[in-house]
Amino acid sequence: MSTELKVNSYFNDSVKSIALENQEGVSTVGVMSVGDYEFGTSQREYMTVVSGRLTVKLPGEATWKTFSKGETFIVEANLSFSVKVEETTAYLCRYE
Repeated sequence: MSTELKVNSYFNDSVKSIALENQEGVSTVGVMSVGDYEFGTSQREYMTVVSGRLTVKLPGEATWKTFSKGETFIVEANLSFSVKVEETTAYLCRYE
């Protein structure tokens, strides 16, 4: 198990995360600034809003759905999803 923390930065520093690995597996904890983003997955992701809210268009969905503090959405591997952030938001992403 790795004890090294890796800092990731995306979209010109508008999204930053810290990757960690522990007994629960691999996760990232991060913050998204106000903006619109599209992310791709390489494995199943469980995204939980820690603070703020994310408006998300999940793969195969025609409508956007807003997730608030404590709510989780899942994106399967090898797909992409779009996110609208209207206030700075913190998240936890767990990978499987």
